Order: sequence, then structure tokens, then C-alpha cells
Amino acid sequence: MSFPTQTLYSASCGFESACRIPALPEGHRSRGLHGHSYFATVRALLPAGWAPFPGGEVEELRRRLEEAVAPLDHALLNDTVEQPTDENLARWIRQRLTSLGVPGIQQVGIQSTPQMGVDLDAAGVAHVWRRYRFQSAHKLPNVPPGHKCGRMHGHGFEVIIHANQDLGERDDISIDYDHLDEVWAPFHALLNYQCLNGIEGLENPTSEVISSWLWERLKPQLPELSWITVYETGSCGANYDGANYRIWKELTLDSAIQLKRAPEGSPLRGIHGHTYTLRLHLSAPLDAVQGWTVDFGDVKTLFDPIFKAIDHRPLYEIADLPDGDTASLAAWVLEKGRAALPQIDRVDMYETRGSGSIVSLASSEELIPV
Repeated sequence: MSFPTQTLYSASCGFESACRIPALPEGHRSRGLHGHSYFATVRALLPAGWAPFPGGEVEELRRRLEEAVAPLDHALLNDTVEQPTDENLARWIRQRLTSLGVPGIQQVGIQSTPQMGVDLDAAGVAHVWRRYRFQSAHKLPNVPPGHKCGRMHGHGFEVIIHANQDLGERDDISIDYDHLDEVWAPFHALLNYQCLNGIEGLENPTSEVISSWLWERLKPQLPELSWITVYETGSCGANYDGANYRIWKELTLDSAIQLKRAPEGSPLRGIHGHTYTLRLHLSAPLDAVQGWTVDFGDVKTLFDPIFKAIDHRPLYEIADLPDGDTASLAAWVLEKGRAALPQIDRVDMYETRGSGSIVSLASSEELIPV
């Protein structure tokens, strides 16, 4: 590969638990006994030789994560964590993973529901996030003639607000989900069941423009705001952090693999397969006229030959693919993808939800994916 990269290994697992949050005010619904189907994720920079065999990093990381959260499964969390907020659970799991010998932890995430959670970054800073939806129409007025997005159409948009919980002012719970709900409510009223083009500042409502439009209006009310994520569809969207735009395009592929370096007798050494989730991340300056960094349609078209080479294929027959583990696959896609789309600076390859590898340019800034 002609450019330096770094590889993050990612693993995830779920657990079912009951809890109460005594720090919340009297009458708050989460102060009483309730429960969640939690989802935990860890991402780590792992040294060579840490896993039992090269290519076994994801499986070993997942095994240790499952061991870490085992005391929480089907248990009352308060018996283990005094104030079992999502943030405190993430910090507890991070400590457990460290004690279990997981090095290079870059991120630990907890989702208490699919709509909300907390991510700890490499420095241990907690970012709370909450997902919102609105149903709207739009068209892009500056696209070339015949472009499908020039026609009036609609989306079920999703927005994720990410906030730096460590910047909050309260001791026990600095930013709770209710506060994010309060901040978001006026924007939901403004955007839901509307034509976005008729809203001041959204005359050209691309995902990138919507993300920066929201940032400019949310940041004064929520100084802790870390970044905004806008999903235009379930498979593409944009991030904005007040300075930089990033977009992604997600695809799924159904392919057969085998891990050539797995030990004799391991089922991973034989032919098996996954429905992979592949996410391409692209970074570029905003086109002031088009209002986008890269046209999602161009991403799909230019990447399509690479996609066809790996979808519904026996990947172990690709001559220049060293092995079938997700790190090897993501690195291969990044190299081939950048030849067609130089704006690609990161590739996520998941064999199951939250478990896989993230290969990025060593110089690219890491955003916590949700």
C-alpha cells in the first residue's frame, strides 16, 4: 500500500440488565427500576501478536469484551456501578477491558437504546449522543440537468446530536438525554413535515448544508456540542464538527471467505461467509455551489466496479487479497477505492454488527461512528 494507514479492531456484544439512576430528580422515569437491552462496543489499536493468530484479532477482542460485560448480564447494575448511567457503564467496561489485557483502547461505547448512548474517546472524554428523526421533502437546485436529486423528493432524515458530557456543569449527570430532547424540540417543529427548501438557510439542503445549518443554530444553545451527524437515508449521510465535513456511503455485500492463517481445525480456516457491512468515509472541501463534498451518486458509480468484484464472490480467490479477515478486506478496499475516489480516507468492514475492522489513513481524524 502506497500510503500509511492505521487499523482499529472493533468488537461488540449485548447484555440485558435492570437499573435505577438515583442521581436523577424525584419523579424522573429513569430514577425508578427499569431495564435495557444494552449494546457495548470497543475499538482498539492492537499490536501484532496480540491475538492467537494473525486475522484472529476481532474474534479475540469480542471474546474479551463478552468476558468483561458478563457480570452485568441479567443483573441489577446498581450492585456493580453505583450510578449506572451510560457514561459510567462505559467507564466501568473500559477498566475491565484494561484489566483483561486489551491494549490500545481508542473508544468504548454503550447504547442503552438504538436512539441514545455514550462513547468514550481515546482520552476518556465522554460524548453523549441522541438520535432524532424528521420527515421532509427537498430538492437540490444546483445539480446538473437530469440529476435525480434536482426533482422534488423526500426522506426520513435522521440527526444525531453528539455532546461532550465532560463539559457539562452538573456533578452527577452533566448532560442527560432529556436536555438534548429540550434543545432539539424546536428544530423538530421547524423541520418535520416541511419542504426544506422553503426554510431560510436551507435553500440548497444537502446533507452537508443541513449539518452545518444545525451546528450554527444548536451550538449557542448547547456549547457542549461535539458534532452533528445527518442521515439522508439509512445508507449515507454527513458529519460536521464546526470546521470539517465528512460523508459516508454504506453498502452490504454477501461473500465467502476463509482465514488462511487460522490454526488447523478452526472453523475459520474453512470456507464460510458473512453479510458484510461496508462503510466508505470521504473527506473533501465543501463545493460552495453544489453544497456537497462529493456527490453520493458519484460515489456509488465510481465504486461500483470494486463492489461488484467482492459482492457474491469467493474472496479467497482474489489474488492480491492476503487473507479473508476484515482488516485485510478493509485495507484492500481502501487501496482500490482511493484509486477511483481519492477522497476516501477510511473504510469500515463489519462481519456482524459492530464487529470488524476500521482502516484509515494515518493522517485522518477519527470520528466516533454511530
